[in-house]
Amino acid sequence: MSENPAFGAAVEDLTGAVDGRTSLCLPFLRVLPVTGAAVSTLGAPFGSETVCASDAQAARLDELQFDLGEGPCWDALSSRQPALHADLQMDSARWPLFAEAVSGSGVGAIYAFPLALGSLSIGAIDLYAHSPRSLTAAQVQDAAVLAAICSRQVLRRALADHPLAPAATDDGGFSRREVHQATGMVLAQLGVNAADALLIINGYAFARGRTVRHVAADIVARRIDFAEEWSNPSESL
Repeated sequence: MSENPAFGAAVEDLTGAVDGRTSLCLPFLRVLPVTGAAVSTLGAPFGSETVCASDAQAARLDELQFDLGEGPCWDALSSRQPALHADLQMDSARWPLFAEAVSGSGVGAIYAFPLALGSLSIGAIDLYAHSPRSLTAAQVQDAAVLAAICSRQVLRRALADHPLAPAATDDGGFSRREVHQATGMVLAQLGVNAADALLIINGYAFARGRTVRHVAADIVARRIDFAEEWSNPSESL
């Protein structure tokens, strides 16, 4: 449990952000000692896009990383670990093009956290501060929890923006029963709630260009086991 008194409200706000059409970025700013934040999807399957930016500087940092193909957000997503850079100037050799582009911009520190669900890579959240500074272990943990919640919200939004086409052979009643059964199996495999289980199935189907019904059929036939997917995220798309 976080010791930050603002953490509970941030979790609640972030959990309802898509339904309430509120910011995905502001909950991070309420909890962490940062100046700005940007949430983005990166690469396949959803493309590189800024989903939310708290200010123009945060949006610019995202845009530079998209254009240059390097930076802390790419590091965080590829490693599936936070990329914590308390003094950006000292880490400039890691991304020479990005470091040169942000030189003199007033960005002292950048912290990036991956957005992912199981083997599905979604994107990252970039947090920046004007002055060099380190996050405490408790602050890193708070940010990681918020990033996990944000992953689900970004995936929900992405799937809403890119609806899956039904299979030509779908029978409405049969398809619903099979998806319901598959949802229950994923729920049991991963220990998540029903809404998250269905979200995972939809994300898996979208990332592989398949229909939900066909993925559900493979889950029911035990050709797909999300417990294995979850335990080996290195096989991400």
